[in-house]
Amino acid sequence: MIPLEDNVGDIIGKAQRGLRISDTELAEKARVSSQKVRALRAGEFDELALLSIAGVLGLAARPLYELARGEWHPQKIDEPEGVAQFNTHYHDMAVNAYLAWDPRSRAAAAFDTGADCGEMVRFANRHKLDVQLILLTHAHADHVADLPRLREETGGNVFAPADEPVPGAEPVREGKRFRLGKLQIDTRLTWGHSQGGMTYVVTGLTHPIAIVGDSLFAGSMGGGNVSYQDALRNNLEKILTLRDETIVCPGHGPMTTVGEEKTHNPFFAGKI
Repeated sequence: MIPLEDNVGDIIGKAQRGLRISDTELAEKARVSSQKVRALRAGEFDELALLSIAGVLGLAARPLYELARGEWHPQKIDEPEGVAQFNTHYHDMAVNAYLAWDPRSRAAAAFDTGADCGEMVRFANRHKLDVQLILLTHAHADHVADLPRLREETGGNVFAPADEPVPGAEPVREGKRFRLGKLQIDTRLTWGHSQGGMTYVVTGLTHPIAIVGDSLFAGSMGGGNVSYQDALRNNLEKILTLRDETIVCPGHGPMTTVGEEKTHNPFFAGKI
């Protein structure tokens, strides 16, 4: 099973950077030492210190504690018919890409490319899928690394967020709707980690699917590189308002569900 993308130290670091809170300021507000803050970020467990800084950083204490103790991992999701995940290595990280298709017509869409689209292409050929669309969640290198090959192998039309242009890709804006057989794919702008980050919501399968790129991870989120507050808001308003059974397909880490994230994600638990 794919491990969680972020540990507690990563989560604390993302919240600190997003809020622009230094170790010294965090220590003063949480009434712990700066050394303790650094130790927590390095993976040392201290329950009282962890709970103290959670409140200062706007993180839900119980989910943060559960993650620190290794007590939570999203339940393993059996991919429903019409969805497949592909996990490849890009330098020192693992990155996800996905296929979604109409089981009857076999019309398919690829979401991002990962580092190597070879297994995705082989899967599509083996299952006789007609990849008509290549939909990019954002333009960071690990998500578009094998785009020329994927486009050549499948002949799919490429779409990228309008605020993150990709050569040869048509711009896509929030509200754009695609149809593949009985599938409907709606676009939601979930920027904050990147300038134009896009979430694609797929309906028409046994479960709704949200391909979210780096906007949201199981138990965490992408760093708010462009705008931390907008990243938080967009995740809350545009992803976590989907039905609880919606399968969340992130750019890194394991698949999860909206219901699990509303309960177990330290950034969002108790806020919706």
